[in-house]
Amino acid sequence: MRVLVAEDERDLNRIITQKLISDGYSVDSCFDGQEAIDILSYTEYDAVILDIIMPKADGFAVLHSLRDAGKTTPVLFLTARDAVSDRVKGLDHGANDYLVKPFSFEELSARLRVMTRTHFGKASNILCVGDLTMDCAAHIVKRGGKEINLSAKEYQLLEYLMHNQGIVLSREKIEDHIWNFDYEGGTNVVDVYISYLRKKIDANHAVKLIHTVRGGGYLLREGTDK
Repeated sequence: MRVLVAEDERDLNRIITQKLISDGYSVDSCFDGQEAIDILSYTEYDAVILDIIMPKADGFAVLHSLRDAGKTTPVLFLTARDAVSDRVKGLDHGANDYLVKPFSFEELSARLRVMTRTHFGKASNILCVGDLTMDCAAHIVKRGGKEINLSAKEYQLLEYLMHNQGIVLSREKIEDHIWNFDYEGGTNVVDVYISYLRKKIDANHAVKLIHTVRGGGYLLREGTDK
């Protein structure tokens, strides 16, 4: 999952970013509202953590820009404003959730999980495809009841595939959602990590779950390859 953190308090921005990365997210960050508007105009995110009081453009302006562009990306407002009227205003302007500073990082992580699973139409933190399960809260992956150890990037890729079960995802779309702006790897990075996942997820099973769609990309589902 790729997340944008727009927060002008640099220390807090850094701490949130580091926490989300440790939780397995791919994270970009910015420090003013206009930069957030610009980034969101050309980059797709699975969630946005958005401060309200920022230089150049406030959080409401950023949210308006996002919604006016027709994007339904989940947005969590993060702010020092704790009045009920402020919270109502944020939600009425199209935010999905609201968290008041100071806050617990565990609560931030939990709220982010709720927003993203709701956005993908999931009822719980447990994702299932056939006998493959992923506990998004505990970061535990199992197939046939046997736990599978994944690297952070392998986990991110599998989570994205599972959230989009049965949907063909192009290499470009996968790369855009799993790797942030700092990535400087090779052009075949998606193919490399798909290969890693296949060895861990499919290699010892008759039923393959990760499929290649010629000219399209990859998808996760039960059944034979196309």
